Amino acid sequence: MMTKIEQRVQELVLEKISDRSDLFIVSIHMKGNGVLEILMDGDQGIAIEDCVKISRHVGFHLEEEEVIATAYRLEVSSPGIDSPLVLVRQYEKNIGRSVQVKTPEGEKREGKLLEVSSTAITIEESKKEKGKKAELIQAVIPFEQITETKVLISFK
Repeated sequence: MMTKIEQRVQELVLEKISDRSDLFIVSIHMKGNGVLEILMDGDQGIAIEDCVKISRHVGFHLEEEEVIATAYRLEVSSPGIDSPLVLVRQYEKNIGRSVQVKTPEGEKREGKLLEVSSTAITIEESKKEKGKKAELIQAVIPFEQITETKVLISFK
């Protein structure tokens, strides 16, 4: 459930990016320590300049409207490289990359992200049975069986 502040911030961000269909909000969170965190992303990533423009727009309007009564710090950034994927749109922009998927049972599955639907993802994972060569198989994993998905970074 979003607070009034978070809702107003969402409106301001959407207003600022209305001409940029490639950009989207990942999350808006007013933390207890006075930090207002806005996580943004884009289908091709997001530039620092875009974060700066969003920050200025939101900051200006919050000050003018006196939305937040106490001192706060506004942070606009993109999710870190090790941040889990949250939105279907983030999954979509990572098709073709290797991911690690954690299940509620604590199992970790790794594979290449092939497909994303509104209910599940398809990965290509390597299965090795004893005494046999590893083979690549496609596995469909429903979102309700995923507790966390992270993109695996390759340094090859």
